[in-house]
Amino acid sequence: MFLQGLDELDQKIVQLLIENARMSYSEIGAKVGVSRVAVKLRIQALEQRGVIEEYTTVINPQKLSGAVSCYFEIETEPSALAHVVEVLKADDTVTQIYRVTGDSRLHVHAVAASAREMEALITEVIDPLPGVTRCSCSTILSRVKDIKGLRL
Repeated sequence: MFLQGLDELDQKIVQLLIENARMSYSEIGAKVGVSRVAVKLRIQALEQRGVIEEYTTVINPQKLSGAVSCYFEIETEPSALAHVVEVLKADDTVTQIYRVTGDSRLHVHAVAASAREMEALITEVIDPLPGVTRCSCSTILSRVKDIKGLRL
């Protein structure tokens, strides 16, 4: 087990929440064999420890008319990395930024309402960034497999 500190009951609770974060404490309790109150206390403890960070609604941009979703691999000069990250974090089109190993320093996901909006991100935000030495962009054509959360 790569998650130290989670006992078998916590693992079952977390797995159920990954499958359906809207499941009630009572439903979870019935599935794992404990009371609603015990489930609530367990979940609150997991939240306080930072194991559970948030509950959210995931929108599939490909189901929205005209939406464009892209992944960027961005390489920067070491001295420019912090500034590039701050600029990208401030842009609403950018949904995820990961610091990665390998040829690129950053793996960035962006979702735009249209191809024109995605092009604006590239030409008005990314291209002018000082210290960017390479940027590649891949447009997502379809979602084949997309696991949310952690599989225990």
